[in-house]
Amino acid sequence: MNRREWLWMCGGACAAQETPPYPGVAYRQYSRVLPAYLRELALGFYSKRNEELARLTTPESITERKKWARQTFWNLVGGAPERTPLQARTAGRLERAGYSVEKVVFEARPGFHVTGNLYVPQRGRGPFPAVLVQMGHAPQGKAYPSYQRLCQGLAKLGFVAFGFDPMGQGERIYYPDASGRKTRLASVDDEHSMGGRQMLLTGDTATRLQTWDAVRAIDYLSSLAIVDKGRIGTTGQSGGATNGMFLVAVDDRVDAAALSAANSENFACAGFSAPGSTDDAEQNFVGGGPAGFDRWDLLYPFAGKPLLVCVSDKDFFGTYSPQYLASGWEEYQKLKKVYGVLGKSDAIAWGSTPLPHSLEYDSRLLIYNWFLRWFKNDPKGVAEEPATQPESEDTLLCTESGSALRSLQSTTPFQMNRKRLGRQTPIALERLLKLDRTVSATYSSLRKTAGRGVEIEALDIPSAANVHFPAWLFLPRPQRGARPVFVILDASGRNTDWHEGELYQELALRGFAVCVPELRGVGDMAPELGPGSPRYTRPHNDEEAYAWAGLMLGKPMLGQRTNDVLAAIRAMKAHPATQNRMVLLAAEGRMTVAAQCTAALSPAVQRLFLSGGLVSFRSVAETENYGHTFANFLPGLLEHTDLPEITAQARRVTMAGMIDGAGRRLPVDEVKRIYEKTRGVEVLESASWNLDTFTRLASS
Repeated sequence: MNRREWLWMCGGACAAQETPPYPGVAYRQYSRVLPAYLRELALGFYSKRNEELARLTTPESITERKKWARQTFWNLVGGAPERTPLQARTAGRLERAGYSVEKVVFEARPGFHVTGNLYVPQRGRGPFPAVLVQMGHAPQGKAYPSYQRLCQGLAKLGFVAFGFDPMGQGERIYYPDASGRKTRLASVDDEHSMGGRQMLLTGDTATRLQTWDAVRAIDYLSSLAIVDKGRIGTTGQSGGATNGMFLVAVDDRVDAAALSAANSENFACAGFSAPGSTDDAEQNFVGGGPAGFDRWDLLYPFAGKPLLVCVSDKDFFGTYSPQYLASGWEEYQKLKKVYGVLGKSDAIAWGSTPLPHSLEYDSRLLIYNWFLRWFKNDPKGVAEEPATQPESEDTLLCTESGSALRSLQSTTPFQMNRKRLGRQTPIALERLLKLDRTVSATYSSLRKTAGRGVEIEALDIPSAANVHFPAWLFLPRPQRGARPVFVILDASGRNTDWHEGELYQELALRGFAVCVPELRGVGDMAPELGPGSPRYTRPHNDEEAYAWAGLMLGKPMLGQRTNDVLAAIRAMKAHPATQNRMVLLAAEGRMTVAAQCTAALSPAVQRLFLSGGLVSFRSVAETENYGHTFANFLPGLLEHTDLPEITAQARRVTMAGMIDGAGRRLPVDEVKRIYEKTRGVEVLESASWNLDTFTRLASS
C-alpha cells in the first residue's frame, strides 16, 4: 500500500479530497468529517490550556489561577445562587451500636427539599471532624448499601458523616412513576439530564443545582455544635465524587477531599476521540472549551489542601471514555506540580483499584485512612473496615411516603426552571449560533449522471474549514424556464425519496431544481463509531452526545447545521443552473429549526416551508415530558429570543402540522397566535410532505 492509499484508508479525505486508488467518484469519508471537526477544536483548546498551566510557577500565579477557576466555573454554570433560610429539621432518629442516625430535611433553595442521613459517633467527645458523603448515581441514593457502609464506617472511626439524596435519586425522584418512589424515566441518570437540558434554555444548569445542594449541606454541617468546623471533608464515588469536585471548586470550608472514581478526565484532552467524554447534564461544561476551563480546573481552587484521587483501573473500558486513565493521570501530574510549588507535595495522592466501577471494600479503606491521616493525625490508619450492616431503604426514609414530592410538596427542577421564563434581552442570532466564518469555495461537482428526464449531480460543498458535506442536485433535462430551486432538509437524510417516481425526481420532472444537502450528523454525515469499548462508544455515538460535545466546544449542533444550510444556499446561488432561480427552503421534523435560523439570516431564501416542526422552545421549557431533539438546543436561547421571533425575520412562511414541546399537533389558530408577528404566515392543519404540496408552494 502506497502513501496515498494509506492516507485514504486512514481518513485523510476528511480534510482534503484525496484521489482514491480505484476508479469512480472521489467521495470523502463523510462519516469522519464531524468527528474530525470536533477533534480539531478540542485539541486547540487542550493546547491553549496547557500553555496557561505552564505559567503556574509561583504561589502568586497559582493564587490568580484559583480565583480564575472559581469565577469561571460560576460563570459557566449560571452563577452562585442566593443563600436562603435552610429550614433544617430532624424527622427521626435511629440508635445503633457505636453511632446514631438522624433523618434530616433541609431546603437548599426555598421549597426545594433535600433529604439526608446524619451519622453521629456515640464514642468520644465532640466536636468531631465531619465528612460530607456524596452519592453516585444509584437509584437508592443515600440508602445504597456501599454508601451506607462508608457512612457507618466513618462514624465508628469517630467522624460525623452526612449523606444526602442527589436530585433524582432516593427520596428526591422528580419524574416519578405511579408508585411515587421510582423514576418513570430510563434511569436516574435521565432524572439529572431531563431537567438539565431544559435548564440550558433559560441560562441555568443542573451543575449549579447540584453544586448548591452540596454547599448547603456544608452549611448544615457547619451549623452543628458536634462538628469541628476546622475539620470538614468531602468524599463520594462516581457522580458523587464528581459533585465533590464541584464543591471544592467553590467552598473554602472543605479542608480535605477523597474522590473515588469521579469523572476525572478532561473533555478536551490529548487523544480526543469524538464525541468525547460527554456524560450527564451536570458533568458537561457548556462553553468550557472556549473559556479554557475543563474538569480538572475544578480542583485548582483546592490546591494545597489534602486531596486523594482514586480511580478504577478498569474504568477506561468499563465505565468512562477510552481516555479516562490517560487524561486523569496526565492532569494529576500537572496539579501535583502546583502542589509542589506550594510546598504541599505530600498533600496529594493517587489511589486505584483493579475492581469495576463501585465503592467496594478496598476503596473505602483508602478513604478512611486519608481522613484519619489528615483529620486525626493517624498516619497508619486501619487495615480493616469497622463492622457495618446496611439498613433497608425504608428504614432510612426521612419522609412518610419515601417521596419529597408527595410528603413535602417539594418543588422540582422543572418547576424552578419554568419560573425563570420572562423578559428577553435581544441578541444577534449569529452570536447564539456561534457560526463559523464563511469559506471562499462554494461547491465541487463530483459527477453528473442521467436519470429518466432528469440530471442528477453529486455535489461536495464546503461549510467551514475542513468541513464538507455531500448533496444531490436534481435538474430537469433539458433545462426549461427558471422555476424555483428547492433546498430540501430531509430529517432522514438525502438518500430518502430520491428514486425514480419519488419526490425529488418528480419535482425535477416538473421543471424545478432540487438540492438535498446532508447536514452534519445526518445520513451519510452520521459519525463513525470511535475507538474504545463498545459498551461505552456505541451509546455515545448518538445525536445527543454530539450535541453536548458541540456545546462544550463552543459550537452548538444547531449552529453547525445552520452553517451547512447557508453553504448549500450559497452553492445554489453560484451554480450556473440555479443561480438565477428563487430559493425555496423546505424542512421537516427536527430539521425545521435550522431552516428557520437560515431563513432569518439569508436574504436569498425567498420562501420557507416547515412541516411537522417545533412551534417554540418556550413550549419545551413549559413541558415536563418534552421530546424535542437536544441537537436544536441553544444555551440561554429563551433569555434572548425564540422561534417565533427568529421566523419573523424570514420572508414568506408556510407552516404545516406544527407541534409543541411534547410532540402534540397544535390547532391552526394557536399557531397563528404564537406567530402573530410573522407577516403573511400561512398555517396548515396537517403536516404535508409530498409532490402536490411542493408544487403548490412554488406556484403560489
